[in-house]
Amino acid sequence: MSRQELGRKRLAMRLPQMRARIMIARNPSQLALFEAYELAVETRDRISMIPAEAERFEEYSSICIEIEHDIVRRLSEG
Repeated sequence: MSRQELGRKRLAMRLPQMRARIMIARNPSQLALFEAYELAVETRDRISMIPAEAERFEEYSSICIEIEHDIVRRLSEG
């Protein structure tokens, strides 16, 4: 499964109120965000157990939240 589809599914679980819209989204910019989300989550999860990476963990956690908000905004627009 592609990172784009993994990100789509992860976002659908994370944002149940937007699940139907996420699953039918086909806009290239939305699809790129799905992939970016998956990459950010993978990185966040990989560094989560490394004490020396606490600052980067917080950074990637913030990036994940920003992407979630961006997806909600874009899907709510139309």
